Amino acid sequence: MMQQIYPVTEHPYAYELNKDFQFAAAHYVPHRDAGKCQNMHGHTYFTNITIAGDELDHTGFLVDFKHIKDLIHKRFDHRIMNEDTIFSDQDAEYFPTTEVVARTIYEIIQAHLDLLPNKPICVQVYLRETPTSYCIYRPKENKS
Repeated sequence: MMQQIYPVTEHPYAYELNKDFQFAAAHYVPHRDAGKCQNMHGHTYFTNITIAGDELDHTGFLVDFKHIKDLIHKRFDHRIMNEDTIFSDQDAEYFPTTEVVARTIYEIIQAHLDLLPNKPICVQVYLRETPTSYCIYRPKENKS
């Protein structure tokens, strides 16, 4: 995997970790104005998850890298994203566009982090769909 430099988001936390991984998935955008994206097609998505916090857990981790990857990779890798219950063919807020997938990854990760006693937060999801196209999702209000 090649080393990447990502846009940085400011935050007040002592620790920040980033997890890079990729997954292959197919999707289509179910709207007549989506051009060629209306047709089923696939991507090798590359993502970077940025997590921050002030406290480490009982193992000395902010969060285990493997858990972060598994939450997304096991759910979306080699799948048709439109078939996942989180996406919709009826509501544009839930079409599996790069923007919506980035937001969805954030929501999945943050729901997991909310269960951890040290309460880390996801501050950024970077999602590259093609070599020339990517999206960054940052929640407007971070939980503290």
